[in-house]
Formats: sequence, C-alpha cells, structure tokens
Amino acid sequence: MRIAALVLLAALAGAGWAWWTAQHWAPPRSEFPVQGALIGAAEGAADFTALRAIGADFVYLEASHGGRGRDRMFASNLQRVRDSGLQFGVMHTYDPCVPAERQAANFVTTVPRDEELLPPAVVLETLAEECADPVTEAGVESELTTFLNQIEGHAGKPAVLKISRAFEERYRLAGRIERRLWLSRNWLQPDYAGRPWTLWTANDRLRTEAGEEPVRWVVLQP
Repeated sequence: MRIAALVLLAALAGAGWAWWTAQHWAPPRSEFPVQGALIGAAEGAADFTALRAIGADFVYLEASHGGRGRDRMFASNLQRVRDSGLQFGVMHTYDPCVPAERQAANFVTTVPRDEELLPPAVVLETLAEECADPVTEAGVESELTTFLNQIEGHAGKPAVLKISRAFEERYRLAGRIERRLWLSRNWLQPDYAGRPWTLWTANDRLRTEAGEEPVRWVVLQP
C-alpha cells in the first residue's frame, strides 16, 4: 500500500508539473526571436502595455467574422493597442456559407484603412459541409479568392491565411493559394500545410503576468 501511495503521489506530481508547464510554455527566444499574441473577446480586457513588458513584439486583434459579426472588444482593443506601441494587425474569421462580397463589406466597415497595420489574417476553419445550402470545393476556393482580393485592396497588403488542420485536410488550399500561412499546434511545430509557415500559434492557453485570462501565443518564423 505504501508503494502504491508513493506511485500515486509521483503520478499526481508529474501530472501537476506537466499541467503547469503546458500553461506557461512558449518557444525559446533563441529559436524564435519575434513573438506575440492573438487577442479577442475571449481574453477580456487585455493589457497591451503589460503584454509588451513581458516580451510581446506584436498582437493580432480579432475584428470581424462572417457577413455581420464583429468582436465586441475590437473597438476598445484597437484604441488601447495603438497607445501601447506594439505592432498590430487584425483578423477576420471566414465563413464559407456567406457570400464573399458580404464578408468583405463587413471587414472594410469594421477595420479602418491604416498603413501601420500588419497584413490582415483570415481564419479558415469552418467547413462548407455545415452550410444550409451546399457549397462545392471549387466554390469555396472561388469565393475565398474573391474575398481576399477585396480585403487586400482595402488593406494594401496581401493577407495571411490562418488555416486549421481540418480545413486544410478537406480543401488543400495551402498549396493552391499563394499567401503566407499561419498554422496552429500546441508545443510542437505544425507541418500539415505541406509548406513552411510564417506564423505559428504555439500555445493557445499561455498564462502570463499580463492578465488573469490566458492568451494565444504566436511566434514568427525567423
């Protein structure tokens, strides 16, 4: 019984250490000198000055989604990030069920035209199988291309595609649309796009001194 109790205690200690490490791990600066965060309503009222103080070099703000959606914290986050001195960009979550023109209109009315902004990021994770009206694979690619052309005209910069593993496995767009990639995988570098990534969400629940809520931690490929 004593041996069993010691084994149980060791297992609990190991699990606790692994949990703490997972909550606080970020890629080493020696390998990835430029690091930042993805911030939206889920992170609450983020302190951008504090994020900069702990080593963030940039942030991306969730801005719009689909044809009408807007992140409820975007306007206040945009104002506060401007005052922090951080580089910043904005993100749109793409919905293949909504026509490209409506989504582009939502983006351009939500996001101001500003040369200081980093290239816009477009989240690709919702599959067209979830649409009420069927959308073909060719239709997904065509509408996405239209959307990108319209928002890039507004931003004055080519977009970055933040592709989930499921979306890429379904549509294989990383090799057909020439844009820089933003991939996600906790703690291990992602390789599911078949070509190098530019941005990597390395820990989607990093706890920092910058706030009570965890943040999604992102690194730039050197």
